[in-house]
Amino acid sequence: MKTLVEHLAGYAAYHRDRRNIATHFIGIPMIVLGVQVLMSRTALTVAGLALTPALAASAAALLFYLRLDRRYGAVMALLLGLGLWAASGVAAQAHATWLGTGLGLFVVGWAAQFVGHVFEGRKPAFVDDLVGLLVGPLFVAAEAGFLLGLRTEVQREIEARLSPLPAAGR
Repeated sequence: MKTLVEHLAGYAAYHRDRRNIATHFIGIPMIVLGVQVLMSRTALTVAGLALTPALAASAAALLFYLRLDRRYGAVMALLLGLGLWAASGVAAQAHATWLGTGLGLFVVGWAAQFVGHVFEGRKPAFVDDLVGLLVGPLFVAAEAGFLLGLRTEVQREIEARLSPLPAAGR
C-alpha cells in the first residue's frame, strides 16, 4: 500500500492550480455528504443501532485513512461522523427531500469538480486511479491544514515530489 505522502503527492499532481483546489473545497464535501445522504435511507437496526450502507462505507474509508495516518484519520473520523449525523437527519425527511438533497449535493459537487479541472487543464485523478475517490476528501482536509500552518512536514514532502509550477500556477 502506498504511504500518505505518496497518495497525497499523486493526487496533488492533478491539482496544482489554486482555482481547482478551491473548487475541491466546495465540491468534495458536497459529494461525500451527498453519497452519505443517499446511502443513509436504508437501515438495519441491530441492538438499537441503525446500520446503514453510509455507515459501512464511511467505516471502510476511515480504516483506509487511519492506516495511512492516525492524525489525519482522526480528522477524517470527525468529518465523516458529522456527515453521517447530517445525512441521517436528511434521510429521515420525506422521500422527495431525501432524494433531492442527496442527488443535488452529488451533482452540484461533481459540477464544481469538473469546473476546477477546466481551470487545471487536466483530467481528475480518479480517471487514472480509482483510489483517488478516497484520497480526494483526505487531500481537502490536508490542504485545509496546510492553510492553517499544520503538518508542514507533510506539505514539504509532497511538494518535494512535485514538479515546479509555471509562474501562473499555484
